[in-house]
Amino acid sequence: MRRAVVACLAAVAAVTLGVSSGGSAEAAPHTDVLHVAPDGHGTACTAQRPCSLDTARDQARKLVPGAEGDVVVELQGGTYRLTGPFRLGVQDSGRPGHPVVYQAAAGQNPVLTGAVKVTGFVKTDAEKDVYRAKIPAGAAGRELFVNGVRADRDRGTRDPSGFTVTATGFTTADPGYARWTDPARVEVVRNSGWKQMRCPLASIAPSASGGSNLTVDPACWNNNHSSVPNPGFPFNGAGLPTLDGITWLENAYQLLGTPGQFYIDQNAGYLYYVPRPGENLATADVELPVAPELVDASGTPGHLAPLNDTDWRAVYTGSWGYSGGRHLGDLNADVHYTSTDGDAVSYTFDGTGIQMLSESNGDEGSADVFIDGTKVSTVSGNGPVRLAQQAMVSVTGLSKGSHTLRVVKTGGSYLLVDGFTVIPDPIAPVHDITFSGITFQGATWTAPTAEGYVDNQAGVVWDPTTRAPARIPAAVQVHRGQRITFTGDTVTHTGTSGIDLADQTQDSTVAGSTITDTSGIGVAVGEVDDYYQTEPGLMTSGNTVSRTVVQFPGQEYADAVGIWVGHSRGTTLSHNDVGYTPYSGISIGWGWGWASDCTLQEKQGLPNPCLHGTTYAGDAHVVGNHVHSVMGALFDGGPIYTLGGQSAPSEFTGNVLSECIDGCNMIYHDEGSSLWETHDNVVRFGNGSLWTNLWTPSIHDDSIHDNYSDTAAYNNSGTGITFQQATVVSDGNWPAAALAIIKAAGPGTLPGSAVDDDDLRVAYTGSWSSSGSRGDGDLDNGVHYTQQNGAAATISFTGTGAAFFTETNSDEGDFGITLDGVSKGTASANTPQRHSRQTLWSISGLTDAPHTLTVTKLSGTYFLVDGFALS
Repeated sequence: MRRAVVACLAAVAAVTLGVSSGGSAEAAPHTDVLHVAPDGHGTACTAQRPCSLDTARDQARKLVPGAEGDVVVELQGGTYRLTGPFRLGVQDSGRPGHPVVYQAAAGQNPVLTGAVKVTGFVKTDAEKDVYRAKIPAGAAGRELFVNGVRADRDRGTRDPSGFTVTATGFTTADPGYARWTDPARVEVVRNSGWKQMRCPLASIAPSASGGSNLTVDPACWNNNHSSVPNPGFPFNGAGLPTLDGITWLENAYQLLGTPGQFYIDQNAGYLYYVPRPGENLATADVELPVAPELVDASGTPGHLAPLNDTDWRAVYTGSWGYSGGRHLGDLNADVHYTSTDGDAVSYTFDGTGIQMLSESNGDEGSADVFIDGTKVSTVSGNGPVRLAQQAMVSVTGLSKGSHTLRVVKTGGSYLLVDGFTVIPDPIAPVHDITFSGITFQGATWTAPTAEGYVDNQAGVVWDPTTRAPARIPAAVQVHRGQRITFTGDTVTHTGTSGIDLADQTQDSTVAGSTITDTSGIGVAVGEVDDYYQTEPGLMTSGNTVSRTVVQFPGQEYADAVGIWVGHSRGTTLSHNDVGYTPYSGISIGWGWGWASDCTLQEKQGLPNPCLHGTTYAGDAHVVGNHVHSVMGALFDGGPIYTLGGQSAPSEFTGNVLSECIDGCNMIYHDEGSSLWETHDNVVRFGNGSLWTNLWTPSIHDDSIHDNYSDTAAYNNSGTGITFQQATVVSDGNWPAAALAIIKAAGPGTLPGSAVDDDDLRVAYTGSWSSSGSRGDGDLDNGVHYTQQNGAAATISFTGTGAAFFTETNSDEGDFGITLDGVSKGTASANTPQRHSRQTLWSISGLTDAPHTLTVTKLSGTYFLVDGFALS
């Protein structure tokens, strides 16, 4: 396609819309090309007279029906500053096999950003080195990036002492807090277990004893402390960490003073910042994200979620009963029921379809289904076991308008009504659109500022008002998409998640892309509240994330993961590099023990009799991923974490899982995980973690075999598990089969010249451990280390030069260097004080050919590997 574009540039200049000329009868269909630029205007959309992005979208919309090939919107390099999302609807779709392509011009880097550039800094506090700049009115962003590096909102001491929980928040004997200005902007942050919770304060006042009372916003305190949402399966598990302490306080002017931290005075419209060493605010690129979203590609309908049987539009005629507080897996723990034939429920709605949730069981019977007075089907709830929230009635394809569903009991002992899902619009995905070579950055999510952050798990939250499941929004959002492709794109520096394939998106792809430095999830796929779905067109299915680098997600919301997949069918996660995460690396599945039968739930010791239903999830392929340096802030996760049952087998193979920081299980099949074929994975540097953990009986019917691990510890308390202990390896002496897995994992060579100590190109022999989230200035905030003389680290590369960097300290000694089997002498890492990221050996002028560099510990207590630089 790029060749076609280049060949047609001369013809493009001659036509108003930039339409390339056709070739011979044997040539491929010609490509229509529209050109845009950051300062583009007018409607020509040619290379000489580029237009704006919105104008090109509108022109492409007109071209698609008559196009013979692709329609390409080519973006010139530069910064496109957005105040709101670039929106694409069904009308902006391409055609199967011929998408509308939004791509970077050859050799150029277009950047779509939702940030404003902040200038005009003046020093206002010489003692604390605080600078101030005016920001646009209403700018309420929570993030700041200086020269491409994330700054932190100013925060207090970690795990501050002296605070006691009260009925409304916290109290302390320290009177200083009561003197803080603008306390309603202050947030209290709590990391506990697998959750991060945030709440704004309502006030800070002097206490009767002379200290300070911190009153938390009452609604947020209720959601995060007093009455944490807890509907149970399929929405959340049994554990319930609460905001019962303070990990740190955030966003008060009085906390300023640490380089790289900022504070925004929204009332006065000022940004305050303390520069890092070497930052000159007169010339620095200071970017404040203000737009909530960058790209929104949406089909119809949007998000579908069931409404309860108590919804006001449901009219019950006859002798219906109501049962609440059942705790049997019903939506909102209640149902309407009748045992009388002829009793009916009617529901009038505006839309194109409707689904009714019921229950299946041996005492459930049949019912006739009518739409607008016409019988359309007879359905039955009869089944061998009780299953909650079953889509007993599903009607789609109606003309858009007002309709009435009527369901009449005709047989059996009972008819139950548990809920209704209205389909408001035609099922029409936005489809066949590609984004290629584009950088997206600078989006923000401001809702937590006023409402707090009410966490469930893995970047899935509770809506503070409705207490329904929700997710951190993404900078790039696809809602009900089909064949939407991201290839060679970058999403970075966001206060949101990265890319979200949401609302039953199908057959869409994120490939060869980079998602890094996001406040939320890197890539999200699927939903958490469509488990009951029976309509294939309303399922998340066929999506792929492959050969993509997802690093440093969760930089603001620490429960967020690198790649998250909810209920889905046929999802492929292949050869990705996922790393430096505060919680798990990849989280796939939802529902906990929902799809595990009642006997297994009872064996687990769950408090409710049985919350049991079904899911359409399954047929996942988690293959060849490198997941490393995980669990940097929270606990009870792992490099790859599965959750909930499946309706079809899935495979988990060829993955390399390494460098757990804390609170980890390396292969973690959690509650309800079933039908996983887990084999031929390599587990290393778990730092005391179990290589696999199947901790409870609701985990069932998994097959685990032919794996490799540098630790023998595991837990198999599942049911019906086919289990084989891993081949246990010591001192990095991996067998050939394991080495082949390591070589094949990940997306290939990562971009850039720096090679972190976690990189798969680095092989460790001898006794090594890893350490992450150190905060000592290491490359990517971690190192590998050894106390064993003779332990070595080897990197193989093709290039003309290399450098080795490490840490120096008084407890470190000498190391030897070997290049291509020839000794290059020794060097010392011993210094009186600690210094991080020190280049202690380098070479240049090599023949541009394959080389092998080895560094070997010779003396001292410790030897550290921080990374290499290649040229």
